[in-house]
Amino acid sequence: MTQPPSDAPLLRACRRQPTDRVPVWFMRQAGRSLPEYRRVREGISMLDSCRRPDLVTEITLQPVRRYGVDAAIFYSDIVVPLKAIGVDLDIVPGVGPVVAQPFASAADLDRLPDLTVDDVPYVDEAVRLLVAELGDTPLIGFAGAPFTLASYLVEGGPSKGHERTKALMHGDPQLWHALLSRLAAITGAFLRVQAQAGASAVQLFDSWVGSLPLADYLTHVQPHSAAALAAVADLDVPRIHFGVGTGELLAAMGEAGADVVGVDFRVPLDEASRRIGPDRAVQGNLDPALLSVPPEVLERHVLRTLEAGSRTPGHVFNLGHGVPPGTDPAALQRVVDVVHAWTPPAS
Repeated sequence: MTQPPSDAPLLRACRRQPTDRVPVWFMRQAGRSLPEYRRVREGISMLDSCRRPDLVTEITLQPVRRYGVDAAIFYSDIVVPLKAIGVDLDIVPGVGPVVAQPFASAADLDRLPDLTVDDVPYVDEAVRLLVAELGDTPLIGFAGAPFTLASYLVEGGPSKGHERTKALMHGDPQLWHALLSRLAAITGAFLRVQAQAGASAVQLFDSWVGSLPLADYLTHVQPHSAAALAAVADLDVPRIHFGVGTGELLAAMGEAGADVVGVDFRVPLDEASRRIGPDRAVQGNLDPALLSVPPEVLERHVLRTLEAGSRTPGHVFNLGHGVPPGTDPAALQRVVDVVHAWTPPAS
């Protein structure tokens, strides 16, 4: 008999409970770094692949089979729920999500109806298929945070400076909050579909929120991230909240309702935990660039990350961002092996 998912190392670490090993998984572990992924995705667009339960299941399982990681991350994209409710967008190779008509006025709010499971039946089906296949390995549900979704909608695509986004935030705060309120409801519903179908944890991913100072985050973003995370508060699934470049926002991101705060590679885990506080676990935070260094150098940095993580209330090993597309899978296997073999120093 396999252990129940609630006793899996990932879920115990998320809840700051003792574990027999440090759990490890990788953001973007199912993706272009894997030759088997490239084979099954050949000739199929990103959005189309996300709407095929058989393909989502296969891609999500690939890194679990290959590496023996402690969790699967649901294969999706942050704009999938927006596409599902009718937003005219596409994921352009080499560019990212591109919105045909960027949002600019209150009239655009009508383009964001509520999301229900009937809008994403392929997500519900894929999660159920995955849970049946994964057994005692937890599945992590996934969604984009309201700020990052708003940035794509307002900018029309990826942006380095987020000038239009910030101009709307400060120039028309009423419209801004109305927009983020709708996006929080959509994101929360998308997380809830996955959790109710059997996902054991969820991650809210905020790619661009690190572009904001703390005061702006607290006023204009945190309430909406909190609303998205609150949508699954009654389902007893750990909630992970991750953003890039968010060293100054870590405590506030935890206070938005996270059980685990993801930390990018810029802040050591023990320092990040000091900022976040003792009531939340941390996730991270090996620099993805280190996957390309010689094995002995990589191992040294993995051990350094583990040691910093041992000084936190709970640690889920991960990268400080996603797996780069050109990563040698052998490097990720090396990381998993080192993490699983490691034991914390005696206190």
